[in-house]
Amino acid sequence: MVNKAIVMNPEDNVATVIDDIEPGTSISITVGGKTKEIKVKQKIPFGHKFAISQISKGDRVTKYGEVIGLATQSIAEGEHVHVHNVESVYSMEIVQERREKK
Repeated sequence: MVNKAIVMNPEDNVATVIDDIEPGTSISITVGGKTKEIKVKQKIPFGHKFAISQISKGDRVTKYGEVIGLATQSIAEGEHVHVHNVESVYSMEIVQERREKK
């Protein structure tokens, strides 16, 4: 078991890796004072995220205690979380602002 990921806020549902992680690696994370072990399902590059709990399609993806996007598909615990399965909330806000200006 390795400790190569951090959870920024106890409300987060993702952890950020601080080193490249290979599939099948068990990672120890601490959330709200509790330690949990998660087996990573895919290669996770440095600085990317993986789910620390099940995230259903349409659910909010939370990092730093803030919503950073919405899941475009279900994401299992230990799966890579990135642009292939998350739609940015920021980009949706920009589209909405442009629509309102017309």
